[in-house]
Amino acid sequence: MDFPGYNCFVDRDKMDATIQDLGPKELSCTELQELKQLARQGYWARSYTLRGKVYQRLIRDIPCRTVTPDASVYSDIIGKIVGKHSSGSLPLPEFVDNTQVPSYCLNTRGEGAVRKILLCIANQFPDVSFCPALPAVVALLLHYSIDEAECFEKACRILACNDPSKKLIDQSFLAFESSCMTFGDLVNKYCQAAHKLMVAVSEDVLQVYADWQRWLFGELPLNYFARVFDVFLVEGYKVLYRVALAILKFFHKVRAGQPLESDNVKQDIRTFVKDIAKTVSPEKLLEKAFAIRLFSRKEIQLLQMANEKALKQKGITVKQKSVSLSKRQFVHLAVHAENFHSEIVGVKEMRDIWSWVPERFALCQPLLLFSSLQHGYSLTRFYFQCEGHEPTLLLIKTTQKEVCGAYLSTDWSERNKFGGKLGFFGTGECFVFRLQPEVQRYEWVVIKHPELTKPVSLESTTILSSPCHSVSSDPADRLSPFLAARHFNLPSKTESLFMAGGNDCLIIVC
Repeated sequence: MDFPGYNCFVDRDKMDATIQDLGPKELSCTELQELKQLARQGYWARSYTLRGKVYQRLIRDIPCRTVTPDASVYSDIIGKIVGKHSSGSLPLPEFVDNTQVPSYCLNTRGEGAVRKILLCIANQFPDVSFCPALPAVVALLLHYSIDEAECFEKACRILACNDPSKKLIDQSFLAFESSCMTFGDLVNKYCQAAHKLMVAVSEDVLQVYADWQRWLFGELPLNYFARVFDVFLVEGYKVLYRVALAILKFFHKVRAGQPLESDNVKQDIRTFVKDIAKTVSPEKLLEKAFAIRLFSRKEIQLLQMANEKALKQKGITVKQKSVSLSKRQFVHLAVHAENFHSEIVGVKEMRDIWSWVPERFALCQPLLLFSSLQHGYSLTRFYFQCEGHEPTLLLIKTTQKEVCGAYLSTDWSERNKFGGKLGFFGTGECFVFRLQPEVQRYEWVVIKHPELTKPVSLESTTILSSPCHSVSSDPADRLSPFLAARHFNLPSKTESLFMAGGNDCLIIVC
């Protein structure tokens, strides 16, 4: 290799078999679009030397705070931070949340250097309170740094990015949890087959999805993670969602129809990711990731903001150390046998439905608004009971004993805007489902002739709502004003064809 300085922290014998130095040595392009294509194609992936140069350039160009610690700061503080401790015995900062440092072919000196760098970062960034991804980032950057101080500066620039449109790494528990919720929403939308498997085999599917960052920052082998990081530095956080979704798709493809290796699907996925080379190459993994027609970066940011708002409303902003009841367990308790009762569905079925609901609303305990057993069959009474609440969940048992329902994103009072005429409203988050004779969730489609839709003959009807999201009088204060036409690539004329209510019928189309 051309630059021995790059390798002073690396076990060279392991590196020879992992990332070789066979590719080009220079990169001349400056246009972002061309750089994106080269990153996705792995232009510098086969050149250890070129990857170091590219990382240096990309990280140097990150817009940062006015005062961002550099290599000289590290040289000034390292003696005071480490003292007389040996690097191998140094504790990890609290913000890594007990995350282990990935070995990534580092030698003993390299593993100790990661600990020293993390401690110095904790000293310079007291506002970073939760960042379990950072050990993996530092361990990788150390491969492409001449010394510890240079690696420290690179990591600091990633943390100090001040471009609001370019999120790079979660630095608080609130940001981390909202990212997990956003990932759960994306799985629900783009990996329905995998999601169905997770619901079937996992007691708490939300806990499985909360592990998604660990798949990338820790379990992925070095050569896979480096390929992901190549594209991440160019395109940003959205790449992480893409790759995690692709991992879940491959896991489902390999494991569908097979018994899981343990009763813990969370651990099975970790094992699968660790041994992913048996299933798919880095190139095929990225190819699958970029084949997913994901929401735009702006729309994902808005979804993340909505999830953060929901967490704040529930007071979940920091990790509770003394209480074992996590947010995810709380969601499970929302439909616990002791506090949930329905004549139409049982607790298990309700938990399945709850796993389909957008995560910012799954935080809340369901509240019964309307039941035909209590309130009768009048649509007027139905609207009276339900107006002022969004979202709502409609459960129906037909005269043929079939059980179906719908998740409805918008307040039924929106129907009043049409002056007594039947008009459609709602957002693309609406969906319909069937529980009997078999469980099935149905994605929306554009209905061009809603007049062909006929109301269902009902035996029993239940409406549930999320009490923490009663409708505000100010439309701008709603959690999801953005989930409409552009969010789901619908033309403007069809953006509201999801739900409608008149004096003699109500219609839900998906």
